[in-house]
Amino acid sequence: MPRPRLFPSSIVVLALLACSAVRGAVPRFYGDDPIAREPESRDAAGANPIEVGLLYDLSYNLLVTAKRQPSNVHAQNVNTIDEVPDSSWFTNRVLPRRVTADDIVRGPNAGPPPNPERWTITREKSAGFAPGFTAKDATGETWFLSFDSPGNPEGATAAMVVASKIFWALGYNQVETFITTVDPARITIDPKATTRRPNGTRTRLTRKDLDAILERAARNANGTYRAAAGRVLPGKVLGPFVYQGTRTDDPNDIVDHEHRRELRALRVFGAWTNLTDLKAGNTLDTLVTVDGRSVIRHYLQDVGSTFGIGANGPHDWDEGFEYFYERDNTLRRLATFGFALSPWQTAKYTTYPSIGRFEADAFDPTTWKPHTPVRAYIEMLADDAFWAARRVAAFDDTLLRAIVHTGAFSDAAAEQHLAAILGQRRDKVVRAYLPAINPIVDPRLEADGHLRFDNAAVTAGAADAPSGYRAAWAQFDNATGDARPLGETVAPAADLPAPPELPTSNGVIVRADISAMGSKIAAWQQPVHAYFRRAGGAWTLIGLDRGIGDAASPARNKQP
Repeated sequence: MPRPRLFPSSIVVLALLACSAVRGAVPRFYGDDPIAREPESRDAAGANPIEVGLLYDLSYNLLVTAKRQPSNVHAQNVNTIDEVPDSSWFTNRVLPRRVTADDIVRGPNAGPPPNPERWTITREKSAGFAPGFTAKDATGETWFLSFDSPGNPEGATAAMVVASKIFWALGYNQVETFITTVDPARITIDPKATTRRPNGTRTRLTRKDLDAILERAARNANGTYRAAAGRVLPGKVLGPFVYQGTRTDDPNDIVDHEHRRELRALRVFGAWTNLTDLKAGNTLDTLVTVDGRSVIRHYLQDVGSTFGIGANGPHDWDEGFEYFYERDNTLRRLATFGFALSPWQTAKYTTYPSIGRFEADAFDPTTWKPHTPVRAYIEMLADDAFWAARRVAAFDDTLLRAIVHTGAFSDAAAEQHLAAILGQRRDKVVRAYLPAINPIVDPRLEADGHLRFDNAAVTAGAADAPSGYRAAWAQFDNATGDARPLGETVAPAADLPAPPELPTSNGVIVRADISAMGSKIAAWQQPVHAYFRRAGGAWTLIGLDRGIGDAASPARNKQP
């Protein structure tokens, strides 16, 4: 497994920290805070492909990762306002920026769909369980083709298309994926195409091999096959990434993956969409050229095991409720001769062949589980879940219906069912995570001397508004970290006046500690610390601290 390590830049920063300890405290904020993009300035041309064995990954996560306790370390790739900057891992889309329904419906698809007039198979499918192969279309472009299982036409292909758009909107790098048609009469096999035999040898791929693949796929009445076509990713393929440690051959990979917020957030996004197959094998790193240097781009390349169906048919009854193996549950069932029922054994489903087992009544986002846990899943803190839930809340019913429609379902009732269940699970995610911490967001210290902000839980309808808000004000010394109190203000709404003695000189920093009054939720009394810098006659938010996780975490310091 990749292991954490220090790069020269990190060593330099540590040296500077040691020196500054003699001269004085390290500034909390720098001139470019909050950064909008994670620095990735070093060339990664020396990166080499790696492999992560499926059996090893599964066993390690079930037997080792599942027993770990969270380290309580704050996410280390967030900027000073507690947001995830853009990077080769993640791009902010659905919540902080204006993304239209048309944008999300288009999703990651930047180029044209495949031309199905002719297909030339170039090699067998090298990974995954769904029937499929790699082929060139009539224009000569290469695609990865996956089919539906015979008993569940439209299921796997629709899930791949719909889920790829959801996860693209959430911010993850996705494969361009289209629904297409494959006609066996229009297939040829490249003479160089080979397949691996059971004895390990490779021989030429034959028409008989093709027939065996198609026998495992759902066939249309006219003899054609519906397929999901994934465009080949640009760059050199480097294999999967893992959810802990770093790549030792990537000089830009300086944050342990388990402490990247966007990877921790997959525990929430996975629960919402029922992405049960959360493993290294469904990820991919590629080496691409950006501004003249090599950079590794990280993909969630396979999010198709979502909703209620997988490559070979409906999810098993316990998927989303339990790991592949849980010792205590197994012993409990043995001891009670199976009479001690688990939630999945009483869950009720409205099933459609193209949707599988996907429900919202028994669903609990706080107890949802993938096949196996990954380290980032274990490390998720309350503020990571809050960050993720805000993005889930941004998918309103109209947007969900538009995204689900791209799955090209022939059964309108199945399409409506999928959109409805996604909406119901969204609401449960929002109610579980938005009120769990002080939900103050988007604080703004405006020219009229008023502090305004939003309450994410109240806005989403997940909690009642408190009777009022309180702000304790202080002038903050960026060099020493000292705070000089300026007074306290209160108001019945999210609109607090600043104290009369608020300084207004250029470069000054003030801190407002914002908490709720009269709320039944105790966590709302824990203040959110908002920092504003004065420049050009206006105040700019440069810091937001929710006080969750290890306060001594390197996340609080400037990343090199």
